[in-house]
Amino acid sequence: MHIPDIIIAIDGYSSTGKSSFAKIIANEFGFLYLDSGALYRGVTLFAIEGGYIDGETIDIPALDKALDTLDLHFGEDGTYIGERSIEKEIRSMEVAGKVSPIATLSQVRDFVNRKLREFGDAKRVVMDGRDIGTTVFPDAELKIFMTADPLVRAERRADEMRAKGIEVRVEDVLANLQERDYIDSHRDVSPLAKADDAIVLDNSHMNMQQQLEWLKGIIADKFDC
Repeated sequence: MHIPDIIIAIDGYSSTGKSSFAKIIANEFGFLYLDSGALYRGVTLFAIEGGYIDGETIDIPALDKALDTLDLHFGEDGTYIGERSIEKEIRSMEVAGKVSPIATLSQVRDFVNRKLREFGDAKRVVMDGRDIGTTVFPDAELKIFMTADPLVRAERRADEMRAKGIEVRVEDVLANLQERDYIDSHRDVSPLAKADDAIVLDNSHMNMQQQLEWLKGIIADKFDC
């Protein structure tokens, strides 16, 4: 199947498999994959390590100034700060528990969005996040909004973390997801929301191959290919 030069924007709730789905799309159709969530997690790790977060308090002016020095980018093995791979660190529960408050900051969102748009200029890009279709690329030619049952999402996330050697309880992961859902949906800056022209994908009972076949059907109908 040949797809025209478009941007595919994938938004939705945490642990619905947005990143995995986007990666498969990129591999299947030769698109460039960008993980916006990894950039927000990278900023969060930077804020934690830099001492810009003290409990529930964020030193916003200091973090804003420090962002000018942050060399956050994608590399061959995932997300990097400078030459250091941070892919494992940004998947920790510590980062997961702080990423939503950090992601509400307009300074942080501007920083991440600038990086994402630089890549999107060339088209043939697939991105996942929470405001890709509403804020980052409102003119994306194809928008998907992913959702799934909360318990299914928590079990998936716990399995992912255990596979990386991180021991967690499903109950803790579920509580974290529910808290993030609330924060993401109620933040003042670019809240999580379904774009008016986005197509909903509830993958509670779908494997990845079924999701890919679903997408191919959507693309065939929408772009007559």
